[in-house]
Amino acid sequence: MKVLAIILSAFLIAIQAQLWFGKGGLARGVQLRAQLQTQQQANAEASARNAQLQAELRDLREGLEMVEEKARMELGMIKPDEIYVQLRH
Repeated sequence: MKVLAIILSAFLIAIQAQLWFGKGGLARGVQLRAQLQTQQQANAEASARNAQLQAELRDLREGLEMVEEKARMELGMIKPDEIYVQLRH
């Protein structure tokens, strides 16, 4: 019976050693959590920057369309290779 208890204790110690000091142990888990947090922060910053760039691009596109519309309506400008037809009522 004592031999069995010694063998089981040895197995328990081996399992605990793997948990604390092994390749996939607690120290590695802490390290991976820190890396994950750093990467999530970098991703959040990149997402914010992407949203800002998309808003700037949308403003530029809409701004050019607005400028073109005003030039056509108020100044009568036309694009090259375009035929202007004016109808009077």
